[in-house]
Amino acid sequence: MSASASRNTSSGLPTTSGGALPALIALAFLLGTIALLWWGFLFQRDLQADTASQAPQIVTVALAIVWGVGGMALLFTTANFFVEQLPNAWMQRLQPLIFVGPAMLILVWALALPTIRTFILSLYDANSVTFIDIQNYLGVFTDSSMLVVFRNNLLWILFGTIPTVSLGLLIAVLADRSRFETLAKALIFMPMAISFVGAGVIWNFVYAVKPADAPQIGLLNFLWVPIGGAPQAWTAFFQPWNNFFLVLIVVWLQTGYAMVLFSAAIKGISSEILEAARVDGATELQVFFQIMIPQIMGTIITVSTTIIIFTLKIFDVVIVMTGGQYGTSVIATEFYRQYFTYNNNGYGSAIAIILFIAVVPVMAYNLRQFAQREVF
Repeated sequence: MSASASRNTSSGLPTTSGGALPALIALAFLLGTIALLWWGFLFQRDLQADTASQAPQIVTVALAIVWGVGGMALLFTTANFFVEQLPNAWMQRLQPLIFVGPAMLILVWALALPTIRTFILSLYDANSVTFIDIQNYLGVFTDSSMLVVFRNNLLWILFGTIPTVSLGLLIAVLADRSRFETLAKALIFMPMAISFVGAGVIWNFVYAVKPADAPQIGLLNFLWVPIGGAPQAWTAFFQPWNNFFLVLIVVWLQTGYAMVLFSAAIKGISSEILEAARVDGATELQVFFQIMIPQIMGTIITVSTTIIIFTLKIFDVVIVMTGGQYGTSVIATEFYRQYFTYNNNGYGSAIAIILFIAVVPVMAYNLRQFAQREVF
């Protein structure tokens, strides 16, 4: 059987590997496409750099879309066409790379290279000129203000994750037995539609404080003052307890997310198992703790690790509510302050690397859970 008449055993479709000339033609198309994309990149770079050209912004945007979307489609098409002209053995080796390759390149470009560069910067001084090895890391772990930052992140992990998971699970169980299940879940899930910044603005009104002789516009002080309390700046005083007023915002936002996943997992439990347990005399608490919890343990772990990652990276809520002042700074806000406010590139990069190292094990554990449950 000739090469052109051979069939792909995995799909049953005929392959088109047809010799050297078609492969060379396909290679020429592929190289031409790469050259065209590179020329388009240089053209757009020069167009934006040349202020005298004054090209309308809409034209620049249209060109970028055509170059980006159209270029990637053309590159994929020509690369796939070239691979299909190769012998079957090479085609089967290279074709998966055509699909996965662009995503891997973007991952390397957008994640791996910036991480390596940030790590290198963390070994230099504030101006990124003098190599000072691990001095920035020693400073991070010995600076008293950074110890407060680590303490705050620990508070966020504990008191952000445990209440969110517990409330989400409790509401999921109760809502499933209610006649108003849809309405109740919609109300609990609604805060998920709000961004962290938007939630911070909303809760700024809840915690707002005015002088004692002025009307209180903050909800909490509006309830607190009539029962004899003095107006309080809830997010500024009572350190470190003021962190809990910020953690409450994330609990409010993420409980709906946890509830939806728990509700779906609970509905996946066989009703025959639950009924059999009740017929055998099991109480509702026994059914909950001895049947439901073990059945949805994978979901509980996944939700918990996801929220831990959220709380490790928390930034928006803190920066909007307090700007990281009053003993509320966390790792992400301290990184922002050191790197962009104080221009201390080395110290800020060291904080960023520590945050990255803290998140990676949790992320890896989460991905492992996904793999065990054959999510992907």
